[in-house]
Amino acid sequence: MTLDTDTKGRLEAFNPAELLLAAVAACMIKNIERTAPMLKLWLRAVELALHGVRPDGPPKMATLTRELIIDTDADDHRLELLHQHVRQYRTIYDAVAEGARVKGRIIRRPNARRFRPVRAAPLLR
Repeated sequence: MTLDTDTKGRLEAFNPAELLLAAVAACMIKNIERTAPMLKLWLRAVELALHGVRPDGPPKMATLTRELIIDTDADDHRLELLHQHVRQYRTIYDAVAEGARVKGRIIRRPNARRFRPVRAAPLLR
């Protein structure tokens, strides 16, 4: 892994703030991978948009905003259970949350196929 420690910046490398955001994202996605099977939640895709706000004086990560976009047929209750677990059981995320305001939401991918129960036709005899 190449790190950006140059004062002029390097586009091909993570700077320390980006590295912190990447660690938070990896922690959350790992948690989703671990939790989803326990909740019997089958996922086609997971996207995570993570945005950090870093003021210059004093330099710190002040706010992290996340949006989890999940492609699944699961009902809203199961999706909210996943979100609850993501907010409760994490390591890196908790360490960052000690010093920064963390907020976010979970949404279903807009074009996700939803399971719809089908009424069975009566059997003909």
